Amino acid sequence: MNDKFQGRLQAMGIKDFTFQSFPVEFWDVLEEKGIPVRTTVSDMGAVLMSRLLGLNDIQEGVLNIVFKLADENSMLLIDLKDLKALCNYAADNAAELVREYGNISKQTVGAIMRSLIVIEEQGGNLFFGEPALNIRDLMKTDAKGRGIINILASDKLFLLPKLYSTFLLWFLSELFEELPEAGDLDKPKIVFFFDEAHLLFEDAPDVLLDQIEMMVKLIRSKGVGIFFITQNPTDIPDPVLAQLGNRIQHALRAYTPKEQKAVRTAAETFRQKDGQDVEKMISELQIGEALVSTLDEKGIPSYVDRVTILPPRSKFGTADPAVMQRIMNSSVLYTSYVKTLDRESASEMLQSVSNKKSQKEAEAKVKDKEYQKALAELKQQTADEPRKAAGRPTLSPMEKVAKSVMTDLGRQVSRELTRGLFGILKKL
Repeated sequence: MNDKFQGRLQAMGIKDFTFQSFPVEFWDVLEEKGIPVRTTVSDMGAVLMSRLLGLNDIQEGVLNIVFKLADENSMLLIDLKDLKALCNYAADNAAELVREYGNISKQTVGAIMRSLIVIEEQGGNLFFGEPALNIRDLMKTDAKGRGIINILASDKLFLLPKLYSTFLLWFLSELFEELPEAGDLDKPKIVFFFDEAHLLFEDAPDVLLDQIEMMVKLIRSKGVGIFFITQNPTDIPDPVLAQLGNRIQHALRAYTPKEQKAVRTAAETFRQKDGQDVEKMISELQIGEALVSTLDEKGIPSYVDRVTILPPRSKFGTADPAVMQRIMNSSVLYTSYVKTLDRESASEMLQSVSNKKSQKEAEAKVKDKEYQKALAELKQQTADEPRKAAGRPTLSPMEKVAKSVMTDLGRQVSRELTRGLFGILKKL
């Protein structure tokens, strides 16, 4: 408690205010300040992966081919190692894949590989892996029936905007795909807060914006609430902004023409009563105040009201690292996610294929040497022996063995060459 809190409580007429703790789980994509958050490359999909890598249309097309190749051959893309292995495989076998999948140039694959290295250095090697996050673990309650507050460490993640925005989009997609239709619930299953929401929409192609708009429209029916937190409403595209029924606007100070325009735009997003000057109200808001408009029972935005915000009931300030660590260590989820799994996936399967191919080629070379040696010995023996009478020759035991070896190796070498010429060996 402090004087400012006490003054606000007295002004609001609240006498029974008490502080309390809440059940919390800490999460961290970079695995430093929370439970590891992971997903697999296959789960991420080609569209979001292309956004993460910053690929152009041609490069995205090749990445789609790589994902299709993996799906059709039941190869799991778990981490970046798997994706790089399959990209290299596609480039090495472009001639065989072109008829079914289209052109795959080594230059394009090289550009994708360079982007993968950048993402790997920024922490993508930590984000992609197993065990992958089960989103239902974020919707559990404690022994008292209270919902868990899940906090994602973002102090460093903000410095990697591509990784941060792609993670948020993936998470929204997971919620949308995994949760069943829930109808009109008394309270949502989970409420998701996107801080620095403008990162979600920066440099996003139209097709991605369309998907975000669709999810925002439909995800409410899955029992999910979404809040986009940003400095300015103009950071959010109009089609998405139009779907957001609840608005909480804190103070905006305007000194330049651009800032004044932003305040005007923010004011226009509210439903105003006659005589209200919302633009002026936004500039006059004090600490602990906000303008609020919510949907009424008929789904119509209410008139904007100036309200006072309750002081926080829990920790107000930076969390103590020792306390955070203690909470993590006592978490059942921490023990479930902290250890990385590395089961057989695309890279191991492709390595196995490569090893088998190398083994076949080595065996063929050995047998070819044996064949050539036997042939040389047979020729030498034939040259040393006197010419025999006409008619079917009688073979010595040595000649019979040599002929048998020649016949077997001849067939084997022919088979190996045929496999090489028609690309069959590449599928072993």
